[in-house]
Amino acid sequence: MPSDSAASPTTPALASPTTPALASPALRSPALPLPGLFVAFEGGDGAGKSTQARLLAEALRDAGHDVLLTREPGGTPIGEKLRSLVLDHGHGEVDPRTEALIFAAARAAHVAQAIRPALGRGEVVLTDRYIGSSIVYQGVGRGLGAEAVRDLNAWATDGLWPDVTVLLDVDEAEGRARRTAGDAAEDRLESEPDAFHRDVRTAFLELAAAQPDAYLVLDARRDSADLAGEILAAVGRALEARAAVVRSAPGPRGGRP
Repeated sequence: MPSDSAASPTTPALASPTTPALASPALRSPALPLPGLFVAFEGGDGAGKSTQARLLAEALRDAGHDVLLTREPGGTPIGEKLRSLVLDHGHGEVDPRTEALIFAAARAAHVAQAIRPALGRGEVVLTDRYIGSSIVYQGVGRGLGAEAVRDLNAWATDGLWPDVTVLLDVDEAEGRARRTAGDAAEDRLESEPDAFHRDVRTAFLELAAAQPDAYLVLDARRDSADLAGEILAAVGRALEARAAVVRSAPGPRGGRP
């Protein structure tokens, strides 16, 4: 998908589309698709992912679609408990490897218990964060290696990747200003220094540059309604394409072996 033409002039330089460390495995096979559509919202803290996911869910429901709106970490009872452990202050030291494994464990439950069943029912699944966040936060930000974290999460999810990823791009200063508006408290990751969030932003943009057909990159500073309209249009096109693939797949509804 094309990047937003109104992207910030301070956007860091993107890596080559062939960057091996950040490239993800292929999306779900179009030959044997699950009938639903999987959309992930990614971006730095304070980018407005939750707002845009909610607006998209409302628009799709108004159009007659069944929608699962969910988040990571979370989305299941065990996922919400793991969310508290990894994001809340007060649980002692969380070293990078433990952090990566907690996120992967929460994601494994999320996919097995919520996302994959909803896709099998033909629903549109919208998640606030997915594997991309682990690749950039733990793989790059924590220095564990993008490829190692990608592979861990590919195993945890049995290779389930989004059909569309919406990346809302925000610089570290704007993100912190949004997060702390009204004296709001930052969680354990949000409170990392600006240099960490700068690296996260750069890594997200590199990830998107490596898969331009899978990402819609938008400047998070734009008007919220304008962003919502562009996201809805992109997801509408993806729904049309998914429906055509499902109709042509073998069997009554298609599916994975």
